[in-house]
Amino acid sequence: MRVDQFDFDLPDENIALRPVSPRDHSRLLVVRPVGDPQFEHRHVYDLASFLRPGDALVFNDTKVIPAQLEGVRLRDGAERTPVSATLHMRADASRWKAFARPGKRIKVGDRIEFGHSGNACLLGTLGALVENKGDAGEVTLRFDFSGAALDEAIATVGHIPLPPYIASKRDEDEKDRSDYQTMYAREEGAVAAPTAGLHFTPELFARLDAAGIERHFVTLHVGAGTFLPVKAEDTADHKMHHEIGHVSAATAAALSAVRARGGRIVSVGTTSLRLLESAASETGEILAWSGATDIFITPGYRFKAVDVLMTNFHLPKSTLFMLVSAFAGLDTMRAAYQHAIADGYRFYSYGDSSLLFRKDI
Repeated sequence: MRVDQFDFDLPDENIALRPVSPRDHSRLLVVRPVGDPQFEHRHVYDLASFLRPGDALVFNDTKVIPAQLEGVRLRDGAERTPVSATLHMRADASRWKAFARPGKRIKVGDRIEFGHSGNACLLGTLGALVENKGDAGEVTLRFDFSGAALDEAIATVGHIPLPPYIASKRDEDEKDRSDYQTMYAREEGAVAAPTAGLHFTPELFARLDAAGIERHFVTLHVGAGTFLPVKAEDTADHKMHHEIGHVSAATAAALSAVRARGGRIVSVGTTSLRLLESAASETGEILAWSGATDIFITPGYRFKAVDVLMTNFHLPKSTLFMLVSAFAGLDTMRAAYQHAIADGYRFYSYGDSSLLFRKDI
């Protein structure tokens, strides 16, 4: 499909720079592929009223790390050039894949020192060697530390990697360390938040419990590739970056049981959906799964695992807007986004949410 079919105009005033408080007071646009009303205006705290006892919500419990690193490139022991690196996928205990800027000026064999005096395990900097270089500024960094010591150093010198549409308008601050994290985050490794989950509160969990709605957790470590623009003119020519995920045997069995008794699988966020669809068999059974996925969902995809999707509003021509268009229908989602923009919904990571019912249900 042509990528420009997924384009739309979004006024700057619709881009949220901070979340609402309390989190579950964000607006919720309920979208049905057919019916009257096709679009319904509610709030996230109303979520339970659209679900049935025995349905199951699936959350991504990945935890955002401060994966934005600022430093200097050292060459021949003297030349110092400012460098910015966004970690996006761990390769092993001491290596990370990252997007580095300025990409054209970084070479294999360069040494980079991240951080400032007083940081990084009391040594002043966190050092890394550029081991190889790929396309679009991607590099593999081998750090001087490994395992838990590297995690501690990154946490000390790193910054929360706010999405470009926020970072271009304001600096990251201490409040983002809590705002850009779900309340149930526990598995460290993401460099971007599973933003649909940002709306949940203990009070909302209590309402869902009272309504007989199950909740289960999977892990997909969201990578910085989620922010990369689609540069191809046709979706068939776009290459997705891999992300690491895990569905436990216990969770897979519980979700398969939900489906077997007629309950619906409600994915909280596109990251949970991508992982569940990666883990599902052709017959729709959700299996235990662990590994890297680069699944790219566009209109025409046959969904196997997920019945309902809760998700924020996404960028024009993004892989995520393509995904929601596959789920609820391109014409439906174009109309829904036009409706949301006109009604003042707040878009992107800190914005409002939507509840989408699959077009073939």
